[in-house]
Amino acid sequence: MPHRSLRPATLLCRARRNSPTMRPSLFGAAALALTAACSPYPPPPDTARDPVVDTLHGIAITDDYRWLEDQDSPGTRAWIAEQNAYAERIVGDTPLRRDLEARLRELTNVPGPLFPRRAGNFEYFTIRTPDREVAAIYRRPAPEEPQRDPVDPGGDFEMVIDPLDIHPDGTTSVSVRDFSPDGDLLMYAIRDGGQDEVQIRIRDLAIGEDLPDRLPNFLYGSTFFDPDGTGFYYTWRSREVGPRVRHHTLGTDLADDTELFGEGHGPETFINVSQGAGGRYMVYNVRHGWARGDVYLHDLEAGTDPRPISVGAPARFQTRFMDDEIYLLTNLDAPKNRVVAVDLRDPDPDPANWREVIAETDDLLTGYQVIDGAIYADYLHNVSSRIVRYDLDGTVTGGIPVPEHHVATLRPWGDGAGLLTLQSLVTPSHIVRVDLETMETEPWLPSAVPFDAAGYEVRQVWYTSADGTEAPMYLAHRRGLEPDGDTPTLLYGYGGFNSSNLPRFNNSAAAWMEKGGVYALATLRGGGEFGEEWHRAGMLENKPNVFADFIAAAEWLIANGYTNPDRLAIRGVSNGGLLVGASLTKRPDLFRAVFCGLPDLDMVRFYQFTDSNNMPALLEYGNAAVEEEFEVLRTFSPYQNVRDGVDYPAVMLTQGDLDTRVPPLQARKMAARLQAATSSGLPVILDYDPRTGHAGGRTFSRNVRNSAMELAFLLGQLGVDMEVVQ
Repeated sequence: MPHRSLRPATLLCRARRNSPTMRPSLFGAAALALTAACSPYPPPPDTARDPVVDTLHGIAITDDYRWLEDQDSPGTRAWIAEQNAYAERIVGDTPLRRDLEARLRELTNVPGPLFPRRAGNFEYFTIRTPDREVAAIYRRPAPEEPQRDPVDPGGDFEMVIDPLDIHPDGTTSVSVRDFSPDGDLLMYAIRDGGQDEVQIRIRDLAIGEDLPDRLPNFLYGSTFFDPDGTGFYYTWRSREVGPRVRHHTLGTDLADDTELFGEGHGPETFINVSQGAGGRYMVYNVRHGWARGDVYLHDLEAGTDPRPISVGAPARFQTRFMDDEIYLLTNLDAPKNRVVAVDLRDPDPDPANWREVIAETDDLLTGYQVIDGAIYADYLHNVSSRIVRYDLDGTVTGGIPVPEHHVATLRPWGDGAGLLTLQSLVTPSHIVRVDLETMETEPWLPSAVPFDAAGYEVRQVWYTSADGTEAPMYLAHRRGLEPDGDTPTLLYGYGGFNSSNLPRFNNSAAAWMEKGGVYALATLRGGGEFGEEWHRAGMLENKPNVFADFIAAAEWLIANGYTNPDRLAIRGVSNGGLLVGASLTKRPDLFRAVFCGLPDLDMVRFYQFTDSNNMPALLEYGNAAVEEEFEVLRTFSPYQNVRDGVDYPAVMLTQGDLDTRVPPLQARKMAARLQAATSSGLPVILDYDPRTGHAGGRTFSRNVRNSAMELAFLLGQLGVDMEVVQ
């Protein structure tokens, strides 16, 4: 594979950077001026510096761009417009970008399977049909037999709610929350743009109109109808007060709603709610961040106060009602999880009295479901799916075959059958039917994604982090690719919040591989891939392990001849944005290009960002108001660790005004800081959207546009043009 050709100006800049007599750290403004003169890229817009000095735990910290925290000021709005124009100028309307956008549209604009939810005499779906920009809620008469057809907007489909009627620009979305027991009422959420907050409305499906009862724009957890459909339960979460569980009776004033639970639980907690035994019992699952939870049982019929099932234990719980028991999937005394049963009638549900249903194994238990009197348990074995069948007494009775390096999801589908959805990094999602008696499979619904999986391969390797910890990494690329040290490579990671980074098919990764690149998926501490010990090894005081792991994965790719620093890009989003932000400030020499999406970057001031709804994240990251946690945070907080006169990689940051989970001010300040500090001559750009947020506000076309712009930026920096690299 030929190395990309370097422009003469870039060679001049590289010579300057390698010259001990011309380093910016020695010659300051003069050297930076030379960088600007020899860079092939236009300079970024000027950003004013207005230093603010904070003193925290005796340490003075200067913030030159505090003024950019004021999102609505005329100065910030003008700055955002200039940054967007600069980003478009850098990426350009190139043949590569147009080619990527066309290909991503082909890969993405395909029908998917229908997994209906039945209510009354209808089946309901929330789908985006290939001719539309946004998903809508549809229904059709419920068939006698389960169907396997892909999305079909014709036939007997009826659109129930079209978000374009709410906001015609396509940035508003709708989602089903629940149906009344008789199927006559639909509870649905409206999300305006990208904010996490939603409105909750109730629609009378017979007349197609909303009831006067509605919950205003806010953060809501569990929402569901009561057993007789005359009211509903909801969890309301305030940034200032915390979560509260309430009941609303239809036709009454919200001010008269009954509060059932939540007093004393602050904004750093979440509460999930479920009901059982015909609505007699409620279970409140209180989450204190991502490492600890409490469980309470509330007997509504008896009218007694909620009583604790488990409070104060250093463990998480997932709850489910099963006849006269509550099943708990928990890591209590089992770092890789187990399932236990608690008798609802036990007045003293001490853990010593719990019945173990599924014991802990060497693999991570991630979930389970009960189908036809058997338990189907989902496991991760070295970050690949396994499904094991148990009797209700915990006896293993078989397993569903899952190919190596795949992610599998099982759904019940009629008597004695299940549908198994399979995918891998090189295999688009497709469905096979499983005979749950014999475990034999047959094709059911192939993927409509136009990607030739036979031309690509995936394998798993293991790398060693700085402290000797071994971790796996998936590599996906064209079949038969031989490492030559010069392959354009994209490394992706997350590493946090007990979230498992699984080898799912990804359209952007597919487009990257079609351009001849290697796509690498690193498993990092802080995630959930190997259980709670793995998670805790990458949170709070151990958070630096995550960045060490990611850097070690990059070094493995170079040492093993796949790529080199000039051909290596990294990508991270949200907590992954923090990951790549910390990595580029720690090892700017290791990467040529960085994509940093929706990122947490100013970890020192994070606890002061009152506009964020994600204060529980302090229990994962650490709180700089606590001195010992501040001492850790300031070692990796990307914004505070940018240094003037350093040869930083090319960086693309993205964010949107309506991100209420990760304060968008962080991306704005980081873009300004890097643009002022870098001496490499490589561009730092910010692509910023006024209507999007952390997980919403984007039409189909906007998503395609964003992905194409990102890939065009990264591939362009690595020297890949329109030609497919063989």
